Amino acid sequence: MSKTLTFVLMDAPFENSRTVTGLRLIDIAAHRGYHLKVFAYEGAVSLAFKEQKPHANAVHGHDIDEENHPLPHKWIEALHKTASAHGGSLDWVNCGLCVDERGVNNAIECTRRGTPADLWSFACESENTLVISTS
Repeated sequence: MSKTLTFVLMDAPFENSRTVTGLRLIDIAAHRGYHLKVFAYEGAVSLAFKEQKPHANAVHGHDIDEENHPLPHKWIEALHKTASAHGGSLDWVNCGLCVDERGVNNAIECTRRGTPADLWSFACESENTLVISTS
């Protein structure tokens, strides 16, 4: 039976490397077949926001395709596929209170809205919990 790991992310997308580091760790665990639970809190609820759009970069002279701007909600979708393909799973929960505060209700379908009680449940069900907090 695969082990379960919980990750707590708190930083908004595009703000610093902590979020990318968290997603990379989740990806490694997904490739190893872990059952993963992610609780997105504070600004991290914006990671799953469906309305993120790629953009061009006039400073570098790149159009949208050349810029190839990464979108966190696409990363989350890819993490779900990776976990499933390797015999694991990914349960991504956005804190509903944080979602409401930030107005990012339109999340991708492979995530769900929850409460801090979900984080408690996740931690109780997991072998380990990693909190990647804000500074």
